[in-house]
Amino acid sequence: MTLNEKIQKYLINSSDKIKINTKDIKKNDVFIALQGTNIHGNEFIYEALNVGAKYVITDKKFSQISFNKQILLVENTFIFIEELSIKKRSLYHGEVIGITGSAGKTSLKENLKFFLDKKFIVSASIKSYNNKLGVMISILNMNINSHFAIFEIGTNNFFEIRDLTKLVQPSQIFISNILSTHLEKFKTKNNIAKEKSDIFCKKYNPLAKTLYLQKNTKEEEILENLAKQQKLNKIISIGKNKVDCFIDNIKYIQTHYQLNIKILKKNIRINLDRYEEHKVTNLIFVLTFFIVNKISTEIIIKNLRKIPLIEGRGSIHNILFNGLNIKLIDHSYNANPETMLQSIKNFSLFNKSGSKKFLILGNMNELGLKSVNFHFRIIKEVERHAFDKVILSGNFFKKALSMFKELKNKYVYRDSSQSIMSYLNKNVHKNAIIMAKCSNKTEVNKFIKLLKNHKKG
Repeated sequence: MTLNEKIQKYLINSSDKIKINTKDIKKNDVFIALQGTNIHGNEFIYEALNVGAKYVITDKKFSQISFNKQILLVENTFIFIEELSIKKRSLYHGEVIGITGSAGKTSLKENLKFFLDKKFIVSASIKSYNNKLGVMISILNMNINSHFAIFEIGTNNFFEIRDLTKLVQPSQIFISNILSTHLEKFKTKNNIAKEKSDIFCKKYNPLAKTLYLQKNTKEEEILENLAKQQKLNKIISIGKNKVDCFIDNIKYIQTHYQLNIKILKKNIRINLDRYEEHKVTNLIFVLTFFIVNKISTEIIIKNLRKIPLIEGRGSIHNILFNGLNIKLIDHSYNANPETMLQSIKNFSLFNKSGSKKFLILGNMNELGLKSVNFHFRIIKEVERHAFDKVILSGNFFKKALSMFKELKNKYVYRDSSQSIMSYLNKNVHKNAIIMAKCSNKTEVNKFIKLLKNHKKG
């Protein structure tokens, strides 16, 4: 058996072995040496082997022949893993689930995996692996014997969903929402809806059978109409009214919220310590999936309070900062106008006696020509609530802030992660609660990474 055949067999019959970062490598993993922006992965081959990599795959010659039995040289690494991922997907016979949408893909994926894990073997893409490279790695890391395999499918430009869908071929599909994301390329939410629809289009995904979609907006209604044209087995809508699954009523009883949820004409009652719309929507998606697949919803009811919070997507951290105990609500992974508005509303309802609320907002990226207008709307929403301090960062917020003549809240503008940190050093209070929301790779995002270095053990 050649080295190529050995590695292919190993990756098809193993799970969670592919790594593209040497920091993630464990014993018997396979390191893929990819061409980065400035450096090729070959620079890390020694490190990969030293920390336990069983094999290395590269498309650039490596001089040390002593490692010949471990290093596979291919013509093109990307094409190699694409072809192998197609082969492995063709050998998988479990239920494949594809999740797309403008926001909430990772949270929905993690929630679904958390509950399914209680009874089944489940494979799922890690982190936010939803571009082509991430999807291919997720397929290669899949346990071929798992009952369910869950994949995120993302896009920031036209025609990407169809390419990823051809690789994944999900039979059950979730579309979390259609929001104002990547408008720099897509221009309109109608275009986003059409792009997302490729995930259930039989031309690209002949295995598509069941669609679960949120239906609260006209763009989401467009999706439903496109799905009907494809004649899927089931199209299930989730939303606020005149849909298949919705919240019938909500009551606040002493210390918790009691929700009566109607799912496909079945009544389900759940109790929650806090009510956050996006988390409840995810819960309805998961409950619906369980009912459709004839899995007991008691698994969900029993484990509701154990759902793990996801880093950067509402995760809560206790921070020891300058000798003071403060709480951080971290929404710094990404942002769009709709999710930022919702996060501000949720934070305004966050009650803790004697606490001071610090709201920190950073730029929302890729919104195109109306970027400043979107940021102006965010400040208008902030003004509907009362916060002890509002810290803004980023050129769009700077321009939007200058458009207001009079403001109720106290605003501070800071243009860098270090200047935000410096401001808090002098002004943070004991028992302060900080909520941060921004797009990835902004200064607020960098600041939150710095702040989490102070996280209590």
